[in-house]
Amino acid sequence: MIDYIPCGDYFIPDIKLRKTPSIGKYGRMRKQFLEEHRPFLYNKLVLSESLFPHLLEIEAAANRRIDEILPTLMKDAGVTENLKSADPMKWVGLMNTCHVQAEENVLAELIYN
Repeated sequence: MIDYIPCGDYFIPDIKLRKTPSIGKYGRMRKQFLEEHRPFLYNKLVLSESLFPHLLEIEAAANRRIDEILPTLMKDAGVTENLKSADPMKWVGLMNTCHVQAEENVLAELIYN
């Protein structure tokens, strides 16, 4: 049922938007993918009001997955605290590489699926 507010000679629907939680990088990427490549699924999620819960779930899962993958990649690449103190630039480069590899896995598994 919609309530109406009198405004002069007219009645205007009293519609209030729900506060939507902010979504992060991976949620926004998933939304863009759905809009461009899966429009039927996107419309279904929008019309059933389950888009934002879906995006928040993807965001949380992506962050958890990166946190799970990163230590293994760091160990395989030889990223240690000793390396960080001995050669900071090499450490940063290896960390960036590991993070990109972990993110690439997450994108393939969760975002573009």
